[in-house]
Amino acid sequence: MRKLLALGVLALLWTAGMPRYVAAQDLVITNARIIVGNGTVIDRGSIVIRGGKLVSVGAGAANANGVQMIDVHGMTAMPGFIDGHRHVNTGPNEKEQMQDLLDAGYTTVLSGGGPAEGNITLRAHIEKGLIKGPRIIPSGRIDIANSTPEKARADVRQQAAMGIKFIGEMALTPKPGPTAKEIENLRAMVDESKKVGVWIQIHAVSPQAMMAAVDAGVVKLVHTPHFGWFAEEDAKRVAAAGVKQLSCIGFGVPVFGVFANDNKPRFRDGKAWPEAIIDGEGRGREAGYKAVNARTSWDAGIVFGYGADTNYLAKAGLAHELKSLNLMFSMQDIIKLMGPNTASYIEMSDQLGTLEAGKLADIVILDGNPLEGYWNMLKTKLTIKGGVIVSDQR
Repeated sequence: MRKLLALGVLALLWTAGMPRYVAAQDLVITNARIIVGNGTVIDRGSIVIRGGKLVSVGAGAANANGVQMIDVHGMTAMPGFIDGHRHVNTGPNEKEQMQDLLDAGYTTVLSGGGPAEGNITLRAHIEKGLIKGPRIIPSGRIDIANSTPEKARADVRQQAAMGIKFIGEMALTPKPGPTAKEIENLRAMVDESKKVGVWIQIHAVSPQAMMAAVDAGVVKLVHTPHFGWFAEEDAKRVAAAGVKQLSCIGFGVPVFGVFANDNKPRFRDGKAWPEAIIDGEGRGREAGYKAVNARTSWDAGIVFGYGADTNYLAKAGLAHELKSLNLMFSMQDIIKLMGPNTASYIEMSDQLGTLEAGKLADIVILDGNPLEGYWNMLKTKLTIKGGVIVSDQR
């Protein structure tokens, strides 16, 4: 009897020490500057959250009883950050990496490649409460260059059967442009994807590759081109095709003070800039191509969202991409780009991207006004995902 009792106590203690799923909370956030994400700013307002969703967002005090009140004393509430293409996967450091993303303000991440099984496992670990992390949308990968149309179709069906909705991390030859074989395989993938309900994403890093992908029916592009200038007439044609594109314009811009404090420019993997830029063209001109091409896409009406396309430090990566974007975009543009545009890219506009009643309660509280500068988006004090406080740095 004593042995059974001891085992029971041990089991109870073991269970109590395990991470577990936390139910959505009923919360009211008061005294907040609310950046809704649709162009509206409420100088002093309240947000009511019930059952993981936004019930009301408006000026003044909220009429809600019996719920936890959080007075943010004039800090800013805005939609939780979404990364449309970030390299994440399961592994021994996933707990720390996922918490870093939450602490930076990310609440949703579309995984950028890697083994589909690992992405699915990572999502399961978070959804089961084994670790805390952003909402993970897993993706898969198919080899375009070394495939056949028949195999490409079979691979798409296989990924769909696993529950994958986005197939990405597939690149087309940038210069002189994609091969006939790549285009043949890509057309087969796009055709099959429509039958099984998945999205094909392409790394098209040159205008030639970008236009070839669009002509093949691709409507999701991970990159802004960094091999040559994107013509206005091409950009208008891409917009007319309903294409959605991600940023990643920090790709060619040097990083300082992240990997070492020696004032030497580095690429975002810590290697020397510009000679270590992946498949670089020379002297870091990728930075110029990406920045100008990003604005060309935006001005043509392409739905242009946020994607860091990296896996290095969450807050440092956010700072680097925001700083790069701010070269060509106002803060009003960046808020639209990171919120509703990225939600549109991941096909979750009905749930994310703006703080409006009925949407998921994904909120980041910032100690500053992002409309005054991107650096205020780095001052995360509270991150709420689906009505659950997942990071509290107050």
